[in-house]
Amino acid sequence: MSFTLKNVSLADGRKVNVAIGGDRITSVGSEKHGELIDCDGLMLLPGFVDLHTHLRQPGFEQSETVLSGSQAAAKGGYTAVHPMANTMPVSDNAGVVEQVQRLGEDAGLVEVQPIGAVTVGLDGEKLAELGSMHQSRAKVTIFSDDGKCVSDALVMRRALAYVKTFNGVIAQHAQEPRLTQNAQMNEGLVSAELGLAGWPAVAEESIIARDIMLAELTSSRLHVCHVSTKGSIEQIRLGKARGVQVTAEVTPHHLLLTDESARSYDPVYKVNPPLRTQSDVEALREALIDGTIDVIGTDHAPHPDEAKECEWASAAFGMIGLETAASIAQL
Repeated sequence: MSFTLKNVSLADGRKVNVAIGGDRITSVGSEKHGELIDCDGLMLLPGFVDLHTHLRQPGFEQSETVLSGSQAAAKGGYTAVHPMANTMPVSDNAGVVEQVQRLGEDAGLVEVQPIGAVTVGLDGEKLAELGSMHQSRAKVTIFSDDGKCVSDALVMRRALAYVKTFNGVIAQHAQEPRLTQNAQMNEGLVSAELGLAGWPAVAEESIIARDIMLAELTSSRLHVCHVSTKGSIEQIRLGKARGVQVTAEVTPHHLLLTDESARSYDPVYKVNPPLRTQSDVEALREALIDGTIDVIGTDHAPHPDEAKECEWASAAFGMIGLETAASIAQL
């Protein structure tokens, strides 16, 4: 089968014809072969990779499955996704990460590369089977307790040191739990006016500062998940300037929305970390442009309707993003 994508726009602004033969691009330019598909107004890009998704399977299939998540990813232009380890059972051993990978292969739409847990059961105390997950069929190289923070500095140091032996990465959900207990939204003027428990920026920034120092100490690789504050950007920028192996991601919603959205009391805007201020949003956008932030990660986190269609305080944290991320990133 052959066809041509006619008048499609490339990232550099050129309009070209892209001819496809079988499963290969055969020419990019002015040639036309087979069926002509008018792509005027559309952009052609390489397949996206999402470093931060929640596909919920095994254990939370009422929210999402690897199949439905793969379908959403493919619709959004993704060809590979990295699902987080907060499944049930937790993806903290070779058996579970291999199961997730097989589910992705069965879906057959995008590459599903599991992320392994840092600690057993995501409890933050004992290191999970990092080596066996890396040596498994799933070949895990990224580990995260996302949804929870590896708050114990000694555990984090040991994890960073361990994954260094195979050039692995620890992806940290930066959130000091003692500063965010019962928190509902960003701590600031809006939270005070709404009477909702505040989530201070320092809860994120203090963990990032600590972990950058630990990554420097161990000469290991740290990835900071869903950065949300201006202060976090400053810490990451300083770490990179010192040569620390630190990378960072930002979500589409943190690039677009602020804590003013909480005034609607619509739980769709209840996310972790919370939506911050306009000043934070502007700092995140600037950091993405200048390379301080390396990548957009969706933190795609679906929930059943009943977990979101309720009062704010009872609602689950999380927002979907696989199908909309590319559009938002172009705004």
